[in-house]
Amino acid sequence: MKRVAVLISGNGSNLQALIDTIASGDLEAEIAVVVSSRADAHGLVRAATAGIPTEVLPLAKNQLEDRSAYDVALATRLEAYSPDLVVLAGWMLIVGPGFLDRFPNRVINLHPAMPGAFPGTKAIARAHAAYQRGEIKRTGVMVHYVVAEVDAGPVVTMEPVPIQPDDSLSELEERVHLVEHNLIVAAVDMVLRSL
Repeated sequence: MKRVAVLISGNGSNLQALIDTIASGDLEAEIAVVVSSRADAHGLVRAATAGIPTEVLPLAKNQLEDRSAYDVALATRLEAYSPDLVVLAGWMLIVGPGFLDRFPNRVINLHPAMPGAFPGTKAIARAHAAYQRGEIKRTGVMVHYVVAEVDAGPVVTMEPVPIQPDDSLSELEERVHLVEHNLIVAAVDMVLRSL
């Protein structure tokens, strides 16, 4: 059974999609650990309810400028769980070489935009604003391998998400999240089958 480590920073709805799909038998994997960058992340409750070990590793203020020590500490914690794959599912921190070098080609990220569009935070809100200005007609979701450049690694899978003329930001967010839940499961399955 392949082991997955899931990194979160918030609600954990994509984590829940993975938990539910594994529980149903439709995804052959084990979530070995859930790590959160925030102690108050609801995803920790979801993991605990499912009996999954959790860890909390917040970024300290003194680590803001030099992130390498944080990356090494995070990698060291994860290595104790021997993950075959690390999934960033709403992880709101950038991981650098000190982390990525310890899990080469085994870290994937879910990002609520198409390749090359809206890297970084607030991607859905930025897409909604771009639609309102007439710059785009749709947005999307992708899962990609993590590289040093933010949201720029090779794409595992992606799916466009239409934007409707009368969409509020919350309506678009809801539509994107539904796609995320399916796409993260599909991507994890694809990557695990290739390992």
